[in-house]
Amino acid sequence: MLDRNYIRENPDEVRTALEQKGVADVDFDRILELDEEWRELKARGDDLRHERNEVSTEIGELKQAGDHEQAEAAIERSQELKGEIETVEERAADLAETLEDELLRLPQIPHEEVPVGDSEDDNVERRREGFEDLRDLPETITPHYELGEDLDIIDEARAAKTTGSGFYFLKGEGAQLEYALLQFMLDLHREQGYVDLFPPIPVNSESMTGTGQLPKFAEDAYKLEGEDLWLCPTAEVPVTNMYRDDILLKDDLPVKHQAYTPNFRREAGEHGTETRGIVRVHQFNKVEMVNFVEPETSYEAFDRLVDEAEEVLRRLDLPYRILEMCTADLGFTQAKKYDIEVWAPGDDMDDGPEEGGRWLEVSSVSNFEDFQARRAGLRYRPERHESTEYLHTLNGSGLALPRVMVAILEYYQNDDGTVTVPEPLRPYMGATEVIEGHEPIGESAVGAGEKE
Repeated sequence: MLDRNYIRENPDEVRTALEQKGVADVDFDRILELDEEWRELKARGDDLRHERNEVSTEIGELKQAGDHEQAEAAIERSQELKGEIETVEERAADLAETLEDELLRLPQIPHEEVPVGDSEDDNVERRREGFEDLRDLPETITPHYELGEDLDIIDEARAAKTTGSGFYFLKGEGAQLEYALLQFMLDLHREQGYVDLFPPIPVNSESMTGTGQLPKFAEDAYKLEGEDLWLCPTAEVPVTNMYRDDILLKDDLPVKHQAYTPNFRREAGEHGTETRGIVRVHQFNKVEMVNFVEPETSYEAFDRLVDEAEEVLRRLDLPYRILEMCTADLGFTQAKKYDIEVWAPGDDMDDGPEEGGRWLEVSSVSNFEDFQARRAGLRYRPERHESTEYLHTLNGSGLALPRVMVAILEYYQNDDGTVTVPEPLRPYMGATEVIEGHEPIGESAVGAGEKE
């Protein structure tokens, strides 16, 4: 949420942010009018209360002087003022609620260094890593969705039967690989100073509002019928709101938490939705890193958080790139954001690297500055005798597991259709070095000629 004083004093900057972020459903002039009317009512209320206090003093003086007629007139005026005050306060309260709802629709102001652009085509590639010494790949790389089916480690068909499209089963070594990735990431981030959290999965509307998922992205989330509960879209929501309305101390900061959660997203209206594979699904696992820092250190923390997320790919020896989001692709809540995109060589895409394949986003590292803090009441006290201030929040995936799995299945694929397990993951898979798969089960496999 933006500070009201900032909005009043910098209306042109807010209008620019609305334009740059493509937010067209906000009437900013109306917000300014509501704010002006609210301030006028507050001033009118203060004047009326001041007058009533003076009249109250006058009543006592008139009674003491024995002027009962004037005292009665003053009492009548006091009652009139009381009614006027109640009317003004009721209107001011209604306006404040309306204004609060409207302010929640205003996006974060982009950091001054964020590149200005009109679409995702204007995002800026900052660097690529891991392409200098690529492993020898098969002449033809089987896409992960076909390889997963061949090895019988990914089963989309049975998940569609039990749940619906956009979900999947992992089986055998596929499930083991997911568990291995999860534990590897958690262990790594503990090395980086993160404290583990295992948060609740359902979150309430206040929490969704605090981090910016509501009201704007309600259609993308799963809501439990008849309950004020939403299925967690990202661990950012429960972890950030854990300290909602708390006051932290300067000595507490920085606070660094990591959390694994399953994540649920409808991705309503998503263009180009993929119907095969586990790249774009409605449920996926992710390790999320969340930072709470002092404002003056938040961009140092941002650079550190990017490096902490990258370390996962460096240790797995997976090629990737860093992409800075332009203003149009920045997102509603972010002041600055970098995407980390891993290279998956199985499917050629127009925007892929010259080596072929495609980029898959596995982490978005974001600095929200005090935007979420204002929405969620996240404050700290610089010194015990000083007033509280809003802290800054940052987060980044470390990482989204399905797309990392896609990259492993395609980049570590061998000529014989097996997959080499990256060395850092082997201790988590019982020293398994190669994923060889297994025969599918059931009569359908016999009918397909996959088993005798």
